[in-house]
Amino acid sequence: MSVQVTTVPEITRPGVGVVKVSTWRVGTPERQRAAVDAIGAAWRSRDWPDGGLLSYSVLVGEDGETLLHYSQWRDEAAYQHFFRTGRDERNAEIDAAVPGIERLGLGSYELYRSGELAEGDTRVPGCVVIVDIEFEGPDAARQREWTDTVFAALDNDPSERSAGIAAYFHASTDGTRVLNYAEWESAEGHIAALEAPGDGVGSSTEQWEKVRNYPGLASSTVNRYTPAISLAAG
Repeated sequence: MSVQVTTVPEITRPGVGVVKVSTWRVGTPERQRAAVDAIGAAWRSRDWPDGGLLSYSVLVGEDGETLLHYSQWRDEAAYQHFFRTGRDERNAEIDAAVPGIERLGLGSYELYRSGELAEGDTRVPGCVVIVDIEFEGPDAARQREWTDTVFAALDNDPSERSAGIAAYFHASTDGTRVLNYAEWESAEGHIAALEAPGDGVGSSTEQWEKVRNYPGLASSTVNRYTPAISLAAG
């Protein structure tokens, strides 16, 4: 089966049972570009895996060092089958082209809730903002309640987010994290929304205070990425 190549994944693609998210540290902007090229070559030169891989996407970190990997699977069994039968040969080819890649772990998620700022928005995101939330121990109900609190805060946020496109909240299957995959028109648009005088995104409203001080919230990080390549069955 051939490989279809685009830039960004369809986050709400039907049939997705589990999402895998991982980070590679490659060290420099030059090695970021070389690794993306090597990933594209390794996947284009092979048939698309049979079974349950629905898409595989790579984003380039604004830090000049990292790549974010986002893949959609029919279920966990489909991922485990690919892990046993198809992952190593692709990674070996990529490592031969870009030696010394650090693979920094893999998280498993399910899409819980999504929101588009404008229905039918056809803009292609030039920036993806990943907000990674960690809680003090597993609690599936807390993951969802915190996400619902964020949506309540967004509904009452006074900031102008015209550069924002959509936000997709994923709950980790182990109950400990929430990952927001947020699409923006550009990095500059995200920065401007954060820095709007007195009323930027996440400003000091009562609802945002509830988000920031939610019981059991351990840490949060925000990183910006540029979409590089998204692969699916052709």
